[in-house]
Amino acid sequence: MKFMKIDKVHKWEQAIVTLLNFDGWNLEWCGKGYEHYDAKGYTPKGKCCVIEMKFRKTHYKDKMIEKYKYEKLIKEDCVALYFVNDPSGNYLFWLNDLEMPEEVNMFCPDTTLWTKKKIQKPCYLIPENLAHRVQSYNN
Repeated sequence: MKFMKIDKVHKWEQAIVTLLNFDGWNLEWCGKGYEHYDAKGYTPKGKCCVIEMKFRKTHYKDKMIEKYKYEKLIKEDCVALYFVNDPSGNYLFWLNDLEMPEEVNMFCPDTTLWTKKKIQKPCYLIPENLAHRVQSYNN
């Protein structure tokens, strides 16, 4: 499996922040640090928010988020958002409003630094129809 380099991921994260800011959001990219999210700021309605972003090279009907990452986002005193980009489009999940499915154990990289070593981690598979689709590439 071929992974995107970290500097390219950071550029994509910054681009998403810029695009959302053009649409009335007030976000700051913070993906280079060790936060549990890639951007923080305010929604167009002025609500505090944090956003975790993932860029996938393959489309999966269910979008995977590690349970650990989900719990860290939900614990923030803000709206928790999960943005996923894949070949079919862009998806934005408002995590606070979702009832999460049963967790499943999946083999995932042991760190977020794109290692080849994989370990089993508890994850959630969120159906894409629960997302607000920001843009579809198939229409």
